[in-house]
Amino acid sequence: MKSLLHCIARLSILLAVSCATTENAGVLPEDELFVTRKYVGDFMGYTHTGPETFGEPQLIYIKTTMNNSGENLSAYSRKCEFAEGERLYIRRTFYSEGGVFGNWIYQIENDSSVNYRVCEFQFEDKILVQTWF
Repeated sequence: MKSLLHCIARLSILLAVSCATTENAGVLPEDELFVTRKYVGDFMGYTHTGPETFGEPQLIYIKTTMNNSGENLSAYSRKCEFAEGERLYIRRTFYSEGGVFGNWIYQIENDSSVNYRVCEFQFEDKILVQTWF
């Protein structure tokens, strides 16, 4: 009987220690992978290029305060409705058609409801948009 009580006491102590909270509970290095919105600067202006051949997309090249080196963000649209000085963000959303596999979709947006899907490559440099994250 004593050994049974002794075993129960050990189990209860073990349970209490394993359930104790720590200061960094729930913070994992992998949490950084789930950033879905990132500030990319204030809107300065845009340029539009029409398609070179029939069937190609309409593209706008958006200039922000954080990409002064000539690397504009390219997005699919004919015109841009951002106002000068607005804060712009890139949002990424994981899209899957019900399976395990999927892909990231990137949008550039302001604080209100205006957004445009971002082209996979940035302006002429062939740098992938994923480098912003």
